[in-house]
Amino acid sequence: MRALRSHFSLPRGPFLFSGAAYTWTGLSGPRAEGLEGPLRRAPPRPRRAAPAAGPQTWRPQVLAHPPARPSVLTRPRSSPLCRCSATMFVPCGEAAPDLAGFTLLMPAVSVGNVGQLAIDLIISTLNMCKIGYFYTDCLVPMVGNNPYATSEENSTELSINAEVYSLPSKKLVALQLRSVFIKYKSKPFCEKLLSWVKSSNCAKVVILSSTHSYHRNDLQLRSTPFRYLLTPSVQKSVQNKIKSLNWEEMEKSQCIPEISDSEFCIRIPGGGITKTLYDEGCLKEIPMVILLKFVSEGDNIPDALGLVEYLNEWLQIIKPCGEDSTASALPWKIPSSWRLLFGSGLPPALF
Repeated sequence: MRALRSHFSLPRGPFLFSGAAYTWTGLSGPRAEGLEGPLRRAPPRPRRAAPAAGPQTWRPQVLAHPPARPSVLTRPRSSPLCRCSATMFVPCGEAAPDLAGFTLLMPAVSVGNVGQLAIDLIISTLNMCKIGYFYTDCLVPMVGNNPYATSEENSTELSINAEVYSLPSKKLVALQLRSVFIKYKSKPFCEKLLSWVKSSNCAKVVILSSTHSYHRNDLQLRSTPFRYLLTPSVQKSVQNKIKSLNWEEMEKSQCIPEISDSEFCIRIPGGGITKTLYDEGCLKEIPMVILLKFVSEGDNIPDALGLVEYLNEWLQIIKPCGEDSTASALPWKIPSSWRLLFGSGLPPALF
């Protein structure tokens, strides 16, 4: 209060400050006239008797119904951001695309970014078109150039942290995540994502993920590095096909490895939101298939190629070239953005 008086004197009367009315007594002066900013005069009130002699005082008086303060960011009701408040999805066009019966492919931000690299390969190979994006505060914001640019004309298109691509001819829709989750925001994201999946009537969700290879037990070390998980609502429709491929389901392990008599459960260390999505999918009866690989950090391009080939054994996204039906003959298209996957080359001036 002393510092306030050193700059200007306030006239007697009620003032509006941050939505509450304050009455200042014993202060007056011409320099307070025309006061602007967060402290401004409220509508006039009846005069009161002069305060008793004594030190200058102020007393707050909160209004019974303080005036509503409009939001700084106001948007019209027709704005796409208002329409997506519950589902996060914002379509590129005026109307939301019909995704009924589509298979959603998405990555988990996991060890080695294997799932994200695999989705990059699928979008680039199938030349999927962008149909929208997710407007969410759950992911770290980012913006960059078009990661799937094929010419100078489309290289300047911008991409953000969560975008949705589609290929109607194959009934496929792909969600690509390009940044990490903000602390404590991963579970709300999973809940909103699965609500959008349910409202869009997607046939099933396929999550591409990875887990730390150093957590494998002896049995897992002697077998294939790929595993799968199914939610109960999808088991009847895909289990026979998956069993015919001789795939191995993710084994249960001790919930607390340090305790010998600990209960057994599904653990996916390094899998990011994979376990959360699986639990929510079981709870909300979402048809969900999780494909993952045991990997280590490093050059994970071979891991991503192996994961998409593992997926292709089941969904037959692309066909092999010529008579060679081996996985190595599949024409996966490397995105242009992978040229700088490990940064730019060494500057010649160093040598």
